[in-house]
Amino acid sequence: MPLIGEVRAVTAGAAMLADQVRAEQLRVDWRPPIDRLSPDPMVEAANRDAVGRMLAARPAWVGLGVATDVIPRMRSDLLLHSGPPLRLDQASGPMRGALEGALRLEGRDSADLDPCHHHMAVGPMAGVISPSMPVVVVEDRTSGLRAYSNLNEGLGKVLRYGANDETVLERLRWLARVLAPDLARALKAGPIDLAAINQKALQMGDELHNRHRAATSLLFRELALRGLPTDSLRFIDQNDYFYLNLAMAGAKAACEAAAAVPAGTLVVTMARNGTEFGIRVSGEPSRWFTAPAEVPVGLFLGSYTQDDANPDIGDSAITETYGLGGFAMAAAPAITAVVGGTARSALDATLEMYEITLAENPQHQIAALDFRGSPTGIDVRRVVETGVQPLINTGIAHRQAGIGQVGAGLVRAPLEPFVAAFRHFNVPQ
Repeated sequence: MPLIGEVRAVTAGAAMLADQVRAEQLRVDWRPPIDRLSPDPMVEAANRDAVGRMLAARPAWVGLGVATDVIPRMRSDLLLHSGPPLRLDQASGPMRGALEGALRLEGRDSADLDPCHHHMAVGPMAGVISPSMPVVVVEDRTSGLRAYSNLNEGLGKVLRYGANDETVLERLRWLARVLAPDLARALKAGPIDLAAINQKALQMGDELHNRHRAATSLLFRELALRGLPTDSLRFIDQNDYFYLNLAMAGAKAACEAAAAVPAGTLVVTMARNGTEFGIRVSGEPSRWFTAPAEVPVGLFLGSYTQDDANPDIGDSAITETYGLGGFAMAAAPAITAVVGGTARSALDATLEMYEITLAENPQHQIAALDFRGSPTGIDVRRVVETGVQPLINTGIAHRQAGIGQVGAGLVRAPLEPFVAAFRHFNVPQ
């Protein structure tokens, strides 16, 4: 490696060791590889097929209905939650708060639990979807697959962050009583092209996980033209995150199109339930590989601090799985005002994610990178070989039930699930 000037020491790795070297230094961000991999034609062909399906997806918002009527295998005694499977005694504070609030909303004392992902659904943060909740129906117009999500409540003291007092429940009732029927009538004019909104929003400063200002504005314009009533328009206008759930459902449909490709090592799910982080892989999408969830580091509201933060939670990492969110931060330098970092670090984050992905999505072009497509299609093998952990930008919930959102930040996916998946598939080395 060529050196410039009078550098007398190159340090890589432990910062404490570098600090003891009394010489001009050049620090290098270097990671030892976990495993050296050899190409495997069968795996390469499977991954080309899988990521090709993901890139071909064209999500559209096609409907809105009640969860028990439209979500596959949904029941009146079932609550869906974010992340991998979870027992109630394992639930973190915000997950318990959301589950308790959903039970009160449904007038029940108990219910069975199941991951949203097992029902083609996704939910942000706690991700709780109860039987009577209105849900959006998003279809990948290429594969015909449909995915579902609840309606976004807004920010702060909301059910998805574990808040569950009467104001939270009344807002949920209003969503079902007023907003959902208004949206259903607007959709009678035809589907709304989410693929087109995603493409435009990325070039207007969104990354489509924690910043949806452009996407929500584009959606607002479309709904206004369709005659959405004033009260519903006002709610969307005051909620920049309204588009989040639609972006997630679109990403879910695209990722599911890439699932069940034998020998594929493409990641089709990343999700967190506030206790565990889990992934599912194209070659065997029914199996979860999990590890303890990390605690996000970021910026906090009011007097809250890092000590208040719950471990990472939510299905919203499906956006990163689809090459958005943390993988597309170069498109949204303003997101650093919410999650921390700088415009340069946002650019660097996207560049790093190209190291672990199989393709660049031509639909998701990033102006700051000369309209290069966002890094898409996480490959278990590349994560294992490089040691580069997928970057997720996320909201932060208080670790206690009932409080709600306390900040937003960044978190790295733990390596253990990727290593476990690699070993399970026994990819030749």
